[in-house]
Amino acid sequence: MDLPSLHSRFLSDALPRIRQDARVAGVAITGSIVGGHPDVYSDVDLLLVVDDEAYDAVMRERLVLIGSWVSLVAGFTGEHVGEPRVIITLVGPPLLHVDFKFVRVSDFAERTDDPEILWDRTGLLADALAKQPPVTPAFDLQWIEDRFWIWVHYGATKLGRGELFETISFLTYLRETVLGPLAARRAGAIPRGVRHLESIAPEEARNLRATLCGYDRHEAGRALLATVDLYRQWSDAGGATVERRHHAEKLAMQYLHDVIDQGC
Repeated sequence: MDLPSLHSRFLSDALPRIRQDARVAGVAITGSIVGGHPDVYSDVDLLLVVDDEAYDAVMRERLVLIGSWVSLVAGFTGEHVGEPRVIITLVGPPLLHVDFKFVRVSDFAERTDDPEILWDRTGLLADALAKQPPVTPAFDLQWIEDRFWIWVHYGATKLGRGELFETISFLTYLRETVLGPLAARRAGAIPRGVRHLESIAPEEARNLRATLCGYDRHEAGRALLATVDLYRQWSDAGGATVERRHHAEKLAMQYLHDVIDQGC
């Protein structure tokens, strides 16, 4: 791996200490480092693979263990991103963001992409990856279509009430949940919100600028309309079979235009 010097030093220091715990069967790395485009701002995403029978005990000791492996500045569990197995940390100084994800040996092969194995005590990790291929999550355009026009109406109600902070926040949600994944799909990449769009889908990223706005009612209305326009363009491409909610679309757009016109 071609790593920034800080990341390389961190792994060189931490791995020998982790290996001393006999309950750890191996260590792997995921994220942008494995994706081939790490830079000095990249996180380190580590997978700590733990023997099944020791897993519960290790989970209770995670922060203490991490503190014995690295210079831990602060850390917390990842429930807010739906992953309580992760400890999100700052280590250093110099400061480095490191995510430590603890998984059972029996769960290691369940993945959406392949990690890079950094250390494998008995070969269990390599065997698990060889026996079970990664499963790329399906992109469900129907799921989005079933919700999108309800979301448009919701955004219009916030705009109409003058809740501009809420409207701006909601535009961000639509970029991360709808437009970002559609842009990545158009570029042939795995949808991950709006992450790395500037590099993997530069044309779509430029188009997304129209969905940004300042704290201004007129700008927010324009950004909502731009969001709808991009959704229509990008969801129609690719040949996916989708049952369109035309009635909901017509009524939601009429409502949005009425709200925008009231503010003119």
